[in-house]
Amino acid sequence: MTFEQLKPQVETIVFNTKKTVNERLLSICELLEKHISHYNWVGFYFRNGDKEELKLGPYVGAPTDHTIIPFGKGICGQVAVSNQNFVVPDVTAQDNYIACSITVKAEIVIPIFVNGENIGQIDIDSNTPDPFTEADERFLEFVCEKVSEILS
Repeated sequence: MTFEQLKPQVETIVFNTKKTVNERLLSICELLEKHISHYNWVGFYFRNGDKEELKLGPYVGAPTDHTIIPFGKGICGQVAVSNQNFVVPDVTAQDNYIACSITVKAEIVIPIFVNGENIGQIDIDSNTPDPFTEADERFLEFVCEKVSEILS
């Protein structure tokens, strides 16, 4: 399924107010992991209150021990500080990478902004080397914009 075909489905999930926010976030994770072959782990991390750390939210994929990530640590922690997208074509080339699974070859993390503040991010791991393109970035920015609407 193409990114353009997935966009209306993301919107349908986001605007389904009969489900809780976490249920909708999990549904987005499930949708992306199911329909994009190189998305092998899809999850959300959010700022943990006033702490300088991220807390794992809904996700789909192998269980992870990384339920709390300090700002600046790993790819997710770096995005929490930089407020920038981070595409990692080869995780073994990153000094500050937190390994979740030996099968992960690449990662992409896109921040979520509410009222201009970075409140979290979508994190995607791939077992495929260097799979992420600019199209992935633009699509995930769209997803994060839609997610911000239910978090504001």
